[in-house]
Amino acid sequence: MENIPTRDKIRIGISVSIVQKQDQHTGKLTDGIVKRILTSSSSHPHGIKVELQSGKIGRVQKIA
Repeated sequence: MENIPTRDKIRIGISVSIVQKQDQHTGKLTDGIVKRILTSSSSHPHGIKVELQSGKIGRVQKIA
């Protein structure tokens, strides 16, 4: 996907769509609220890894 958000655009408490590891081949997105930002670098080719309040972990594909 193009235009994957960089780390400086992602804040705790915002609503995002992530792709979980098991969904990477289908591209299925999961919506939720950011609880923790797990990627320390400013960007990542597959998206910044976050943990949602639901406990799900995945890479941010878009900000809602």
